[in-house]
Amino acid sequence: MEVALALGIGALAGSGVWLILRPRTFQVIIGLSLLSYAVNLFILAMGRLRIGAPPILRTHGAGDPSHYSDPLPQALVLTAIVISFATTALFLVVLLASRGLTGTDHVDGREREP
Repeated sequence: MEVALALGIGALAGSGVWLILRPRTFQVIIGLSLLSYAVNLFILAMGRLRIGAPPILRTHGAGDPSHYSDPLPQALVLTAIVISFATTALFLVVLLASRGLTGTDHVDGREREP
């Protein structure tokens, strides 16, 4: 499970960085989204990968905290997802306004030969 998660984080981060370095604005926005997904998965993985572990205590007494998943990374990732949706929407609005004003979506503002 850890290897699959590490490969997924690496693939998302690598694809995100590659798209951020592209000249088109839309590709940069998609790259930022992929990179934020990779960071969210990384933060979630820091809270320990526990399959089948209960999220809360079952008994009334004090339990061993090493048997339970940490809720703080889950709350941080949930907050980060909401913020990334808002910033992606803002980036897309700026992209559409920029394309309407300049007629292109290249970063430097001029069309390139294919």
